[in-house]
Amino acid sequence: MKVLVTGATGFIGRQVVQQLREARFEVRIASRHPERFEAASDAVLLPEPDAPVEAFLSIMQDVTHVAHCAALNNDRDASGADYLRANAELTGRLAHAAAVQAGGRFIYLSSIRAVAGPGFSGTIDEKTPPAPQCAYGRSKREGEIRTLDAYRSAGRSDAAVLRLPPVHGEGMKGNLATLMRLADTALPLPAAALTGVRSLISCGAAARAVLHLLTRSTPLRPVYVAGDRRPSPISEIITAFRRGFGRPARLFAMPAAPMRAAASLLGKGSTWETMTATQICDPSLLVSQGWAPETDTLEQLAEMARHSKIGA
Repeated sequence: MKVLVTGATGFIGRQVVQQLREARFEVRIASRHPERFEAASDAVLLPEPDAPVEAFLSIMQDVTHVAHCAALNNDRDASGADYLRANAELTGRLAHAAAVQAGGRFIYLSSIRAVAGPGFSGTIDEKTPPAPQCAYGRSKREGEIRTLDAYRSAGRSDAAVLRLPPVHGEGMKGNLATLMRLADTALPLPAAALTGVRSLISCGAAARAVLHLLTRSTPLRPVYVAGDRRPSPISEIITAFRRGFGRPARLFAMPAAPMRAAASLLGKGSTWETMTATQICDPSLLVSQGWAPETDTLEQLAEMARHSKIGA
């Protein structure tokens, strides 16, 4: 069986390709730069969202499944129109073509931002009502809708949305990368006041979830939520990074009120909300169907910091 993977050079996409090949799948890579791959690779040009239908049908030839990992992520300085074009319009076109041409499953990598903003506190599962709060989140939610609608309109139910929390691993970006840079300093940090607790997921575990959904024998549900086994307090995340850097924790308690006021004065009120919000992803549905989440999140974060120091 052949799997079409988009975003194959990206953070998670690389892991998806590796794990598919280890599982003895043939892989076709859809990329905007197929010439960058070795000649032996089955790499094709990923069509633009406004390309003709035939362009999308063509890349589906001989394809059984699709893992759609390509996205415009929220670490970019992009407009709402840019996000919609990359994350919703392209996704919808791919899903329609796959529903017609590919006989297997379509897995769309989405984000918890499709249902909740960074300041949301609570548990996120498959039943959480979608309430995206940013252009990126709205575009991912629209991509979800277009994926599932494309398959429903074709009378099929073998497409699924996989919502991920912040992803950790080599090459990560966003708030986790910022926290790691912040941890690599000898200065004491008032991180003990950052009371937020967050679910994370390793890029390897995210790829394993994709492989699991492509290969499990029972019917797919429309939506799945993934996450590592144990949510991690922000203070413990920073401590793990510092341990990996060989630095003492050096976290001190500071009343929340003055820190909140200072963040607001500096125009960083939303950042403060992010660092103090508790967002717990409940992967019970995936686990009940045989997927195993990571259990050593903090150890992996420490090891990542250790490796980054060695490679610097």
